[in-house]
Amino acid sequence: MGSALKSIISSGTKLWLDSIDPELVVKNRNLGATGATSNPIIVSDLIKTGRFDDQITKFARQGLDDESIAWALTDSLVRSAQEVFLPVWEKTGGNDGYVSFELDPLLEDLELGPAHDERVARYIELGKKWNQGHKNRMIKIPATPAGLDAIEELVAAGVTLNVTLIFTPRQYKAARDAAWRGAQRRASTDGFKSVYSIFVSRVDVYTEKHVPQLSQAAQGMVGIVNAKQIWAMNKEFWAGKKLPFDQEMIFASTGTKKPEDPADKYVAAFAGSDIQTNPPATNDKIEAGGKSYTSQIEQLPPKEVLDEIAREVDIQKLEDTLMGEGLKKFADPQKALLKLITEKRSSLAAA
Repeated sequence: MGSALKSIISSGTKLWLDSIDPELVVKNRNLGATGATSNPIIVSDLIKTGRFDDQITKFARQGLDDESIAWALTDSLVRSAQEVFLPVWEKTGGNDGYVSFELDPLLEDLELGPAHDERVARYIELGKKWNQGHKNRMIKIPATPAGLDAIEELVAAGVTLNVTLIFTPRQYKAARDAAWRGAQRRASTDGFKSVYSIFVSRVDVYTEKHVPQLSQAAQGMVGIVNAKQIWAMNKEFWAGKKLPFDQEMIFASTGTKKPEDPADKYVAAFAGSDIQTNPPATNDKIEAGGKSYTSQIEQLPPKEVLDEIAREVDIQKLEDTLMGEGLKKFADPQKALLKLITEKRSSLAAA
């Protein structure tokens, strides 16, 4: 029996890991993964293992406060993953082998975040700071109003971006157009690389709750249809630009939310092109399943299902709802990470 994950890769998909756990990075690199991504939840989960207590103690002894420790540890973990994937980056000349570093989610805090113009300025400042000196680091920035307004300047400055928290074609187009404007301001577009993370499973959670009238054939398919339609837009837009690097979609949020759904529901649907960032547990289930996958990226449901989705799903309402939820999910994990570091420091000091 061959490797299920390697068959996905053979179909044309680049597999990135939704984790920067050093052990999982090495394991998944051996299975064919060529990149990784990080976020505060991942960092918090790693701290809870106790495996990084020595690093936290070291940072504390250097006089770093809780927030500085959070960023120092994140930076260290991302650097470690970058080392594993650097040979991929070198082999592909910069077209693959990246690790994403998420900028401060507290900039989008619904209660404490700064005003819009200040958010934009901070995104630009932080993006340049955390990008400095890195070959295969992608700066992850959300498709919020402030994030979108920072994209052009960051790309013009040579920063490689992963635009995340995308749910709709409107957000994707705004992000893509801003990135292309920034790329055209560079001396050369030869080093220009961008990716756009479209969230999938959250869309199906939304329709089940807010669009219950969808037929059985359409319910649970909106996330796949939406992402595939945006993928097609992306392929069409960049096709004539003659750029050396692929400007790609990342299919994110590919872990299933309903117990009755097969673990490979989304992974199988997007096999064949661009990038998937799968949770480690999803990769484990797929590998254990032993299936062989072929390209499905261009396959869509029948026209009557597509027509029903277009008719019944208010895409602006979907975006407004999911972005509202997404911003809370975006900032809260960073607050939880800082609280965890405070508790960890106290327990380590008392030990």
